Amino acid sequence: MTRAVDLVVSNCTVVTPAGRVPDAGVAVEDGTIVAVGQADRLPEADRTVDAGGNVLVPGIVDAHIHNREPGLEYKEDWESATRAAAAGGVTTVVGMPNTDPVIDRPDHLELKFDRGEASAHVDFGTFAVITSENLERIPALEEAGATGFKIFLGSTVGDVPPPGDGEILEAMERVRETGKRLGFHEENDEIIDHYERTFKEQGKNEPIDHAHSRPVIAEREAIERMITFAEETGAKIHMYHVSSGSGAEAVARGKERGVDVTAETCPHYLWFTEDVMREKGNVARIQPPIRDADEQARLWAALESGSIDCIATDHAPHTDEEKKVDDPFGNTWDAISGFVGLETEIPVMLTFVDEGRLTLEEWVYRHSTRPAQVWGMYPQKGSLQVGTDADFTIVDPDREWTLEDRTDLHSKNCVTPFEGESFVGKATTTVVRGEVVYDEGDVVGESGYGTRVDVETA
Repeated sequence: MTRAVDLVVSNCTVVTPAGRVPDAGVAVEDGTIVAVGQADRLPEADRTVDAGGNVLVPGIVDAHIHNREPGLEYKEDWESATRAAAAGGVTTVVGMPNTDPVIDRPDHLELKFDRGEASAHVDFGTFAVITSENLERIPALEEAGATGFKIFLGSTVGDVPPPGDGEILEAMERVRETGKRLGFHEENDEIIDHYERTFKEQGKNEPIDHAHSRPVIAEREAIERMITFAEETGAKIHMYHVSSGSGAEAVARGKERGVDVTAETCPHYLWFTEDVMREKGNVARIQPPIRDADEQARLWAALESGSIDCIATDHAPHTDEEKKVDDPFGNTWDAISGFVGLETEIPVMLTFVDEGRLTLEEWVYRHSTRPAQVWGMYPQKGSLQVGTDADFTIVDPDREWTLEDRTDLHSKNCVTPFEGESFVGKATTTVVRGEVVYDEGDVVGESGYGTRVDVETA
């Protein structure tokens, strides 16, 4: 008699970038996938989950979150961020390095990993930052397990100063030798500093003024400059949170020139235009800012053409006081940039699917498979291949709902411009390495179950 496997999820449509299989399911043993296919051909299981006719996809990968630990736990920590990830249908996250201390040396990286191993609900990685001070540490940071590297070209939360251009060229050469990818917060620092200083002097203090102080040219120039540097050095590079069609078109030109440049955009850039700054004020303040309707239309065209590889959130929790929630249209220079996104990213993207803006298969590719490929986690993450991690997300693509109250979210701080927005689609169940960590409204996984993801280099 054949021994039963640990888990079978059945009564669902399985969707991957290659297509969809109705009345199907997935079988899991020891945290790995052992079978995918028609439900009546799957083995017996110790536990069976009925997916209720919903859609099962490879676990969603969000490779751009600010979990704030170590040092800024009053905003968020590994436990609360990954609790939100589980509730949002996200099975793997990658944390950003602008913490306290910044993740600029191996012992700081190991501290961040250790904290994650102690409290994360889902699997995770972490980027290491490159500054003027740590170029020689790049090989050691790679050896310590950094998912990839990040350079902040423009001022942002944490005030990590950008390296000079010569240092960036040297950093690219060193990163190329590791086989890892180097990503950028791509805003020209001199441009945004000039306009912020000028606007303050002119008394331009509205939330929309913050957006206009960081013009599209600051993003596009930084992208084009880094692509030129990568063309020279042969480095693999990535553009985080591309906010504009102009920026995305610059990425496309780099790809056409043969540069290994990848890019992500965020749900808020696809959902909102800059009018949200006039409607919701500093709650929607973010860097780079949300753009006008023309830039958004061009960004959508770039997503549809493949110039934008991935979806990620730039999930960035801050307290209500830091976001000036009680006075959202007050002096924008007193507010801080960023908001949460882990629990709204799937609903936003499924709403676009419902509207016919993209197919389920295209969504899965950009929100699971492609980010896993870009950051060296594929096929262990981002696939439903036999022998890989049993990470999957079950979604109800037809569920209509409204985020009535942001405090229903699971992050430690929950400021978001998506409060009051209505969606079609929601994650119902989240499975990480064969364990159900979220099911229909409840985070049921244990803190500390999540583990660091090993990254492969090409």
